[in-house]
Amino acid sequence: MFTGIITGVGRIVALQDLGSSASHGKRLSIETPAGYLDDVGLGDSIALNGACMTVTSLQLAERQFTVDISAESLDKTSGLDRTGTINLEKALRANDRLGGHIVSGHVDGLGTVLRFEQISESWELRIGAPASLARFLAYKGSITVNGVSLTVNQVHDTAEGAEISINLIPHTVANTALGVLKAGDRVNLEIDTVARYVERMLSTTHK
Repeated sequence: MFTGIITGVGRIVALQDLGSSASHGKRLSIETPAGYLDDVGLGDSIALNGACMTVTSLQLAERQFTVDISAESLDKTSGLDRTGTINLEKALRANDRLGGHIVSGHVDGLGTVLRFEQISESWELRIGAPASLARFLAYKGSITVNGVSLTVNQVHDTAEGAEISINLIPHTVANTALGVLKAGDRVNLEIDTVARYVERMLSTTHK
């Protein structure tokens, strides 16, 4: 369980094939900020761009850890199949503050960045979401983008699904990997857990 409050910005520095066919996954080596791994152990969960992964090894001298990711997970996520900057969040502890919203670390679908531009002191992030997720998106509702808990400022239905607009404050841009996004990039989306249950209850009310 996570909150969508990023605890560090890391970098995928190496990828190793776990087999010779497309059905095999990869082993990722992730470099972290200094001290980030001090309280991390083997088997701990860390979300990479919003996707929950298990720590399989630690190289403390290099400030690195590894995870094994399946071909299925690679197919259903974005940004984990290549080297580059990623958002990191350690799993929620029972006594932690819930600063964002309840996040499971399971990517529900991929969105496409339509616009990412600075407006005054803030930034506007517009994302096209697929039709399968459109009904879960609401004005002032929560959405997780590449692991970051964010608030939807606008939502418009489209023929392809929905277009959402999100306002990012400078702190978020500076302290997450969202700052490197550009139009056309694919992003990992996780819908709000509450919206998931509401949709299920409404769909079965009259059956």
